[in-house]
This record gives sequence, C-alpha cells and structure tokens, in this order.
Amino acid sequence: MARPKPVVLAVIDGLTPSAFESADLPALRFLAEHGEYRRATSVFPSLTPVCLASIATGRHPDGHHIPHLVWWHRGEHRLVEYGSSFGAVRAAGLARSLRDTIVDLNARHLSRDVRTVYEELEDNGLTTAAVNITTYRGRHRHLPIIPGVPAVYGPKRFFFYSLYESDRTGAPIAVRSRAAGSIDAYAAAVGRWLVTRDGFDLLVYYLPDYDFASHAAGPDATPHALARSDAAIAALLEAAGGPDEFLERYALVLCSDHGQSKVTQTARLDVGGDLVTASNRAAMVYTDDPRRVAEALDAEPGAGIVVFREDGRVVARRDGDEDDALLDAVPDGRARVAAALANPNAGEVLVSAAPGYEFADLAGRHHLGGGSHGSLEAADSEVPMLAVGLGPPPASITAIKDVVAAHLLGGGLDR
Repeated sequence: MARPKPVVLAVIDGLTPSAFESADLPALRFLAEHGEYRRATSVFPSLTPVCLASIATGRHPDGHHIPHLVWWHRGEHRLVEYGSSFGAVRAAGLARSLRDTIVDLNARHLSRDVRTVYEELEDNGLTTAAVNITTYRGRHRHLPIIPGVPAVYGPKRFFFYSLYESDRTGAPIAVRSRAAGSIDAYAAAVGRWLVTRDGFDLLVYYLPDYDFASHAAGPDATPHALARSDAAIAALLEAAGGPDEFLERYALVLCSDHGQSKVTQTARLDVGGDLVTASNRAAMVYTDDPRRVAEALDAEPGAGIVVFREDGRVVARRDGDEDDALLDAVPDGRARVAAALANPNAGEVLVSAAPGYEFADLAGRHHLGGGSHGSLEAADSEVPMLAVGLGPPPASITAIKDVVAAHLLGGGLDR
C-alpha cells in the first residue's frame, strides 16, 4: 500500500474569505486552481488562542477549555492574559503572562481529556512538525534557546519564534521586525528547510503577520501583508522543486483561524462590580446573576448578541430582545454559543460585539481605525478553506484534524 502524501496545513492568521477570493498572487492562485474551496466557520469567541486550540484538537472550546484571550482562572484566583496587547500583558504581570502564553496554555490550560493532532499522529508512528503555532502540545521535550526559560513538549520538529528550535536551519531571528514581516520570513526559511528534507508527515505552518497588519490598518488595507504571506507559501513550493512538484509530493489545507472586521467605535464594559474580561470583539462576565448582567447590557451600544444559560437552556439577547433565533442569523450560531458557554473556564455571560465595535482590553488598548475579531458576526467568523489532494474541504476549523487523519491514517482520530 502506497504511503499517503504528507500534509501541509497552512494557516494565514486573520485572512478573510473575500481577501483570499480576490487575491491575485502566484502561490495562492496556483493552489486555488488545483484544489477545492469553500467558506468555512470558526469557533466562538473567534480569537486566535481559542481558534488555534480548536484546529489542534478538533474540538470546540467546551472540549479544549481555552475560552478567550483573557480569562479568570477560578482555581488560581487570577487573570490569564495571552497577549491582547503589550499594555494588557504588563497590566496582568509580564512574567506571568509570558509563561501563560508560551508554556502553560499547552502544559496546563489545554484540556488533558483531548489529544492534539501532534499527539495522535505521533502515537501512530508518524512525524509532525509545527512552525510558530501557539497550540503545539506534543510528545517531544524541547529546550529553549534562551537559558532559564522552561522546557516544553511539542511535535518532533518544533520551531517557535526562534525561542525553541528542534533543528538548526539557519533561519533568521523571527521577531527582529514584526511590522516588516519577519515572523513569516522566519517561517519561510524553516519551511524551506523541512520540505527539502521531506522531514514530516504533517507540517502545521502558521503565518501570523497578516493578522498583525490587519489589526493596524483594517482588513481591506493589507495587500502588502498578504503578498508576504504568499511569498512564505511560495517558499514551500519552490523548495519542492516547483508548484507541480509540490503537489506531487504533498496534500494541503490552507485556511485562516478567524476573519476580521473594521473597528469604527470602542467600548469599555461596566456591569456593576462583576468581573469583565474583554479583548478585541468578545467579552466574558463572571457573575452569580447572569440574567441581571445580560439585561444591564441592553443599554450598552457596543454589546451585540449577549448569551447566558438559564434553567439548562441557552438564552440570547440583543437590545432588549430575547430570542434564541438571534443565533440563526450568524454562522453556526447555536452550536458555537452552546460550546462556548459549556467551557468550564468561560464566564457565565458571553458578549459578542456589535458591528463596528471593539472592547478595550485590560490596559484600555484597542484597534480603532484598524481591524479586530472575536464576535459571532460573519465577518469575524467565516474563514477561507482550501483543500488540495484531500477531497472536499472541511466546513469548520474543528474538522481539519479529522480530514488530516482520514488521509494519513485511513480514518478519523480518537476524539
């Protein structure tokens, strides 16, 4: 029986379907012409740590337990802040936030009741690789480049922002110039090294610089950043000997983790003493009285759909109107909201921002005039999904793991 083609999973952070569909860039255009495409759905909140955990585990937030960019750790009675902004990280405690983001998201916060795609595939004798992805939990121990930073467990081939590197590739320093695309350039150098050695069965190839640019300028003003992402994809094709040769050797999924919306107004939520954790276009409230909080948010123009559980059912409100049919107006709203509320680390009330609004983070930072994401709205929640050599593309980022498994192992992975 022939060995299945290795798989490249390329994730361009924050890429909207419309940006992908209108892109006239050589690598993206070539792959689109040779694959099957659809608009797929992210999870809620549509924020990077939540989304990447869903891609890695194949589960919604109720399964993997990562609830937001910032959340209240009930067991440790403290805030967890994964990097809403540098100001928010400083406000939450710089050393603690860096450890939470780099180490403990995987080592302690990600549920042990699920296995990542790296764990599952390597348990079946395959080799996995990851470049810059923040949900990376695997079976192999990796020491940091910088002394004093904790060791972590990731895939066999593991490269994380020049901080952890399983192999010497000659790649430039990842964080030397984020605005100029240095992180995607680092990924391209590592990816080229991996492809020339055919060094994986699965490569998760994460390109975050497009999202960085979109936050600054807005989702419709970042063609230069997308061109850099295309160049990083092209590096893989070139390393294989050319585009046709790449598709002879590899299957591919190309997607984003979430979309982006233009930010025209900001809001800071105040619900009368209950703890609010807010960032980008989603917020959570930790409270003993969810209905009171939800009703108080009726007067907040920045609050779009507000959801909570009452008597075992999901309640959805917007502008004083209470009807769970509100969730039918957003992509896969009922399932995504139910899963988000069932996350044991989530607040009792979840708030999806109204169109155009962003919630200020712990330090009061926002992306006014730029782009943001996190809400239930289609602009934040729809993602481009392209599959090449794998059959129909998945309808949700939560289904990527099983598509990869069906190809590499001949069936779905254990859930």
